[in-house]
Amino acid sequence: MSSPTDRGRRLLPLLTANHPLGRQAVTCEFRCGNACAHEAPNTSKNAYFADVVKEVVSRRGMLKAGAVVAAAGAGALAFSGSATAAPAHAEARGHGGNDPGGLNFEPVAPNTLDQISVPKGFQQDVVIRWGDGVLDDAPKFDFDNQTPEAQAKQFGFNNDFCGLVPVPGYHDSWLMVSNHEYTTESFMFKDWSTTTITEKHAKIAWAAHGMSVVMVDRDPRTGKLFVCPDDKKKYNRRITLTTPFEVKGPAAGSKYLKTSADPTGRRVLGTQNNCAGGVTPWGTILSGEENFNQYFANANQVTDPDTKAKFARYGISGGASLRQWERFDKRFDLAQEPNEANRFGWIVEIDPLDKTSTPVKHTALGRFKHEGANVIVAKDGRVVAYMGDDERFDYMYKFVTDEKMQKGGSKRAREHNKQLLDKGTLYVAKFTGDSPAAEIDGTGKLPADGEFDGSGEWIALAHNDKSFVPGFTAEEVYVFTRLAADKMGATKMDRPEDVEPSTHNRRIYAALTNNTDRGKAGKEGPTEINPRNGNKHGHVLEIEERRSDNTALTFSWKLLLVCGDPLDPGTYFGGFDKSQVSPISCPDNVAFDTHGNLWISTDGNALASNDGLFAVPVEGKRRGQVKQFLTVPRGAETCGPVITEDFVLVSVQHPGEIDGASANNPLSHWPDGGTSQPRPSVAVVWRKDRRKICD
Repeated sequence: MSSPTDRGRRLLPLLTANHPLGRQAVTCEFRCGNACAHEAPNTSKNAYFADVVKEVVSRRGMLKAGAVVAAAGAGALAFSGSATAAPAHAEARGHGGNDPGGLNFEPVAPNTLDQISVPKGFQQDVVIRWGDGVLDDAPKFDFDNQTPEAQAKQFGFNNDFCGLVPVPGYHDSWLMVSNHEYTTESFMFKDWSTTTITEKHAKIAWAAHGMSVVMVDRDPRTGKLFVCPDDKKKYNRRITLTTPFEVKGPAAGSKYLKTSADPTGRRVLGTQNNCAGGVTPWGTILSGEENFNQYFANANQVTDPDTKAKFARYGISGGASLRQWERFDKRFDLAQEPNEANRFGWIVEIDPLDKTSTPVKHTALGRFKHEGANVIVAKDGRVVAYMGDDERFDYMYKFVTDEKMQKGGSKRAREHNKQLLDKGTLYVAKFTGDSPAAEIDGTGKLPADGEFDGSGEWIALAHNDKSFVPGFTAEEVYVFTRLAADKMGATKMDRPEDVEPSTHNRRIYAALTNNTDRGKAGKEGPTEINPRNGNKHGHVLEIEERRSDNTALTFSWKLLLVCGDPLDPGTYFGGFDKSQVSPISCPDNVAFDTHGNLWISTDGNALASNDGLFAVPVEGKRRGQVKQFLTVPRGAETCGPVITEDFVLVSVQHPGEIDGASANNPLSHWPDGGTSQPRPSVAVVWRKDRRKICD
């Protein structure tokens, strides 16, 4: 490790080999419909952040350590990236306090290997792959002979979020829930092209979307996590694009949600493009529907100008869709079913402990490109959910329930808690910096006070059936949340993705992945909360609610990280010596370990390395010291991190998605090696000596 005075070295050097930077075009095409190749859909005239009168606030006491309050218990402890995943510590830790402990591993060097690379003394293995059986009667996966019926019983494609819910009555057994965000048909089928799409292709893809629930055990001898048989057929489950969902909350039954197949506006088939999510304290899973817009066709045939404008704000445009599902089901044809797109873009909740339960779409949390939702129990017992809209120049939100969470794991308490997200207040965030606008020059250079920081407020959009947005009814606020937030002057952000509260310090951490459009002609320029033009590396935001009360209407904020090459003067690592940190680019998902350290997965690394998983203390003398824990294989993205004391889970999404590759020309052979096709998978990492991960 280099000394603090050795400015010519960094802890981990960047690669110098020729390597394509950032996310591959094939991933952009299938994952989000090439969103970044189109104009950002937010064309609102919100006041630019730099034009807002700066509210100079005292730094004294800003972002000081809040009292650590344990989330109210509700049955067994659950694990995910959510704040409910880790138990709170007894003592609070201020920014100048002792180190929080943990992270005793040798960082992994950046690389472009076709493998999962882990620190010395750790080992890794695959838990489950695309096509592996979920239901007991699932057939063995056969890449060249896939069927919709088989895929509906097998692990889906491109798993993203991952969460664990303990199985009642079992030791070291969990229900592992995974999102299946999208399908990349050119990597799934050797005979697929935009001119050869068949109904069979479409139906396999419908079955490959959605979510999987599988029981997993931990081997007490080796420490490995593995899928175990669901002998009682009580838990394992596949949720697909044809699974019925119940619409709940204030917009249920809205005229904007009614279709010819569902004149009630209360029953939707399926969930799609499910990105991140969280585990609730009552043991359910929240999942975010993100880039749903790309699945719908023929928006250009819709003639109503109001409907067309609303489509445009959600990035819905054009004629035929890439996958051409509209040929096989008219609900994907907006010329025939213009309301069908309004039935996606919600937070969904499933109960993995009840295989017979109907999944729910919660309209009270608004409709946009949800990265996910993560909850914390406020001091008064109400539940607060934090959310990001993963789009350039879009917004951050929170939702505060009306009712309090009931403690315990009884059936009565769980049923009460499963209704909490249907009544409450939806807010959008507005941020203000405390430095003169002239000091935010777009390079990432710190202002004179040495930090990017400031204050903010939560602007109420609606409470149940009452709208606070002039000219909007309540149902319009919920169904067209982006437009309502535009009207209220929310702050335009650089792709807010995972937003998660920590139970250790009650602060909220948000991954802002990137925004290369910032500062372009006609686009919003740098702001203190989004301080770089052409922001290709992203940053990590830290928020502290007033008096550490998650129901508060005001907050203070700081940027914990301004990501990129540590030798770049436009990067910032919490004030830590940049010669001692790992380079990091494009933060996506976040999670916490039992010490309260923040773990960050990346998507689209623009530093010539494979994506990876990183850990960073948020307290003490090592606050800001980023250390890389692992890298994923070529072409893959690191998703869904779960950090426990004994193991780490990562979702390895789209391995081998490299421009020029396909099922006919695979350029990755992970995880099975040889000449095999790449398969998205969940992987587990643990210490060889069986010590705790964060010792």
